[in-house]
Parts: sequence; C-alpha cells; structure tokens
Amino acid sequence: MVEIGRVNTLEVVRETDNGFYLDGIELGEILMPRKFITDEVRSQGWADVFVYTDSEDRLVATTEKPLAMVGDFAFLKVVSVSRFGAFLDWGLPKDLLVPFREQKADMVEGRSYLVFLFVDLLTKRIAASAKLDKFLDNTPHEYEPGDEVQLMITEETDLGYKAIVNNEHWGMLYKNQLYQSLSQGQKIKGYINKVRDDDKIDLLLEKPGYEKVDAISQKILDELKQNRGFMAVSDNTSPEMINALFGISKKNFKKAIGSLYKKRMITFDSDGIRLVK
Repeated sequence: MVEIGRVNTLEVVRETDNGFYLDGIELGEILMPRKFITDEVRSQGWADVFVYTDSEDRLVATTEKPLAMVGDFAFLKVVSVSRFGAFLDWGLPKDLLVPFREQKADMVEGRSYLVFLFVDLLTKRIAASAKLDKFLDNTPHEYEPGDEVQLMITEETDLGYKAIVNNEHWGMLYKNQLYQSLSQGQKIKGYINKVRDDDKIDLLLEKPGYEKVDAISQKILDELKQNRGFMAVSDNTSPEMINALFGISKKNFKKAIGSLYKKRMITFDSDGIRLVK
C-alpha cells in the first residue's frame, strides 16, 4: 500500500520527457520529475520517494525530505496567510496548509506553531492541524514507571510543561522536578514517573528510583575521563553549577558520587573528585 505523505519504495514503470512514472499500485502511476532521477535510480529500477500532491493536486514523488511527514507532530513556521488558511514551511516547494477550521486561534505570519500532519480523506491533500487533542490519547497505553519514552514539549503551564509522549499521548513534566530549561517543539528523552488513576501521565527527565543513579554515575565518569580524571566539584558545589555541568539535580549528584565512591571508582579530594586509575 502506498502512503501519501510518507516515504515509499516504488518501482519505475516507464520514462517520459517529464521524468519517471512510478508504480503507485492503487493510486495509479506517480510522476517523479526528471530533476530527481539519478544513475542509481536508473540502474536499480526503483526509488525511495516522498509522495504528496503538487499545486495542481496531482500526485508526485520527490527524493527531497520534508521537515515532517503525515502522522508527525512538528513545530513549523507560518510563511503566509490567505483566505484558505495559514501556510507553513515544511521544507518542500509547496507550502503546507492549516485550514482555518484546524486552527485554535488565528495564526500569524512569521510565528511558529505545533501542528499534526494528516491526509484529508476527500481531497487526498496533506494538511496540518493545531488542534492536537484530536490526535492524542485515542489509544490505551500500558506504560510502567521507569519506561523510557520520547517526548515533544508543547507548551508551558503553571504546573510545568505539557509534552507529547511517543507521538500518541499527553503527559506532564512538573517544574519542581526539572533542572533544565525547555522550549516548545523540543524533542527530548524522558521517563514515565507515574500513571495516575485517571490515566494521566506524569513524566521525568531522569529515570525514577534508584536505577537512575547508575545512568547518572556513568555520566559523571564520562565527564571525569574527558577532564583528565579530575573535576573540582563536591558536596559543597552549588545546585546551579551541578546542573550546568551534568544536567542533573544536586540530590542525584550526591547519590551518584556516593555510589561511585563505594565501588572504589572515585576518591574525594579536598577540592573535588578524582577518578581511580
């Protein structure tokens, strides 16, 4: 099955002055313009291409890669606004439309917005929506505390930051558990802290429980190795300095160096910690 708005591997059917026509199976033949034809495509007889509609609503295939594909959430910039809606730059010659009905508030040229890419079933055109709730929490989840997940930061609230979990669910990072700054559209690794009775997901950027000390310990060891086996940090170092050096809280830093000391992997000097050779 050929997916509009995704990368597909398609077989070359025939060549014309305009380019290669590829076998789109149920979608019919799809033109790959001549400028994308390479010697490799000629010899192989197939190509990995992104399929979308051009300005005349014809299906075309391109080897250019967009900034996001159908099924993705992306932080994209508005390049123009018309009577049809807002148009976003997604890295292809034809800009991506966000119809007015898919905007939470009127979009402004020059600003960036978090959107979801989908295919309009009637027109077969790729479009985007800023109404993210329609595309999240539509499937049950089976997360366990400590599970590693991929996050996209969506917005800051009084409590912390809302985030999209694994491209499927809403989650929350709480400010009192954060030790680094975050920005809208940022993609970052995170962990499940707790799934509440109402199925809401609480997140962390550090692995919860005692397991996280091992990962943090390794980070400290790596930093020590890069600094010739010594760093001028200790229990007396400020939380801000610890966060700047390692991206962790002072509490977790103290746990980690305590663990490393017990394993005789570091020693404490009067002015810092030293790697045991």
